Amino acid sequence: MSVPISRRSLLACSLFLSACGVRELPSAPPPPSAPVEVQILGLNDFHGNLETPRDPVPLRNPEGTTTKIRAGGAAQLTATLQRLRAGHPSVTVAAGDLIGASPLVSAYFLDEPTIRALGMAGLELAAVGNHEFDKGGAELLRIQNGGCDKFTSRVPCRVEPHAPASFRYLAANVLTEQGTTLFPATAIKQVGPVKLGFIGMTLKDTATLVTPAGVKGFTFADEAATANALVPKLKAEGVNAIVLLIHQGGRVPPIYDTLGCDGLSGEIVPLLGKLDPAISVIVSGHTHHAYACTVEAGGAPRLLTSAGKNGYLVTDIRLSFDPASARMVSSKAQNVPVLAERDPAVEALVSRYAEAARPAAERVVGRLVGAAMKDPDDQESSAAELISDAQLAATRAPGRGGAQIAFINASGVRTDLIPRADGTITYGQIFALQPFGNNLVVKSLTGAQLKRLLEQQFKEENGKAKVASLLVPSAGFTFRYDLSRPAGERIVAMTLNGKPIDPAATYRINVNNFLASGGDGFSVLAEGKDAFDAGLDLDALEAWLATNPVAPKVGRVSGV
Repeated sequence: MSVPISRRSLLACSLFLSACGVRELPSAPPPPSAPVEVQILGLNDFHGNLETPRDPVPLRNPEGTTTKIRAGGAAQLTATLQRLRAGHPSVTVAAGDLIGASPLVSAYFLDEPTIRALGMAGLELAAVGNHEFDKGGAELLRIQNGGCDKFTSRVPCRVEPHAPASFRYLAANVLTEQGTTLFPATAIKQVGPVKLGFIGMTLKDTATLVTPAGVKGFTFADEAATANALVPKLKAEGVNAIVLLIHQGGRVPPIYDTLGCDGLSGEIVPLLGKLDPAISVIVSGHTHHAYACTVEAGGAPRLLTSAGKNGYLVTDIRLSFDPASARMVSSKAQNVPVLAERDPAVEALVSRYAEAARPAAERVVGRLVGAAMKDPDDQESSAAELISDAQLAATRAPGRGGAQIAFINASGVRTDLIPRADGTITYGQIFALQPFGNNLVVKSLTGAQLKRLLEQQFKEENGKAKVASLLVPSAGFTFRYDLSRPAGERIVAMTLNGKPIDPAATYRINVNNFLASGGDGFSVLAEGKDAFDAGLDLDALEAWLATNPVAPKVGRVSGV
């Protein structure tokens, strides 16, 4: 029951308080608002791995322990992303090489199923990578915009029409002959109450990593200069933070880190110091290494991430913002393994394409005695030597080019080649080993040009010489190098069938068309004369495996 209070009583109370010098206490201030957190989910270098890759990967956990796990697969990736973004304002982005150098289930269909699967996974923005250009600009535009126009030797839309990608490629530093960018340079996403600005680009050296036909008409501008020039535009549009999606990266010890950047090196390191301080998050790729940490560079702390390759991991990035000033106050990231949970719709998509590819994938092409393993650091390997031997066998005859030496770039060897229990090798296996569909080309070089070619394998990084891209030779040719010597003098020995190379003599050299036109920085090969086209690289490997070869033992290249 309420008790009425008279007006006189209220006035008496007021006079009493005033007379006694007592004031009413102000109400307590409201507690400060908690920071606003938004999420960015990042991936990179998916390379069309719709199915879970066979080989387990070494994963270092935050506790410092290392375990080997089988991870990846488009259905698992989708389910992992869905689980991570549940309950969070979130955006999913990528840093290039989503397609290209893909397994048969994707590549046989021009990577159309990968584009669809990534859209179903919720991808919204992606920087272009170098492998996006493997089949040329017209085909990449078809991949983005949809349609069944034919721009390659493969037939598009074999299983179903190709719809436009539901995510947007960004290409800030890819300039056409008209001076415009191939795709938009930037994008702005409203993630909860926060406005994020994104810049997307590939590495400036893309033209040296793709066959010239694939990048004809494009110029690749400097990454830092391009990104910095876009910062004022994004600021003017009121973004609260700027994120760089870049297909360039760093290197760490060969373990997939869920957290940390111990031993970080590589091209991304000097680039960080050149970026505008307003670029606070860098989602990187290209090197296939995994890391997640904050790096002090260029006068600002920057969150740097990479999810490795093949969909083994996704990066869960959390950015916190002050609710009053909308200023970013903290950032953190962790790589999360993509494990057993599966999205049923994506799983059905993958199964449909796997079934369509099965007859080609399971066709037996020959036998191999022993396993031909690739080198994880793209150095000399049995798998590389098997390929170069196959190339030489296919082009040695006078009517096939008359090759004396064959080379394969070690980075073009994508997997191990391990025979089944009965020793057989399938087309699906060799396609995974060499997924590019290159032609073989035989050219004439002098012995002096051959030496200059081999000198182009090396580069300087942080004042030290290193092997940038190794050319692995066919049987009968050996070379030795010494990294302590000056540039241009590092090849110290070359022999063919036990005899030193004569600088004045002419030799017939076989490489793939990517290298023949100067790819990977091997410009000397573009000088070669009397070119002969010897057909597809996979045809040569298939023919070689039909002879039941033994997996080679390494030892054709030696370094001091």
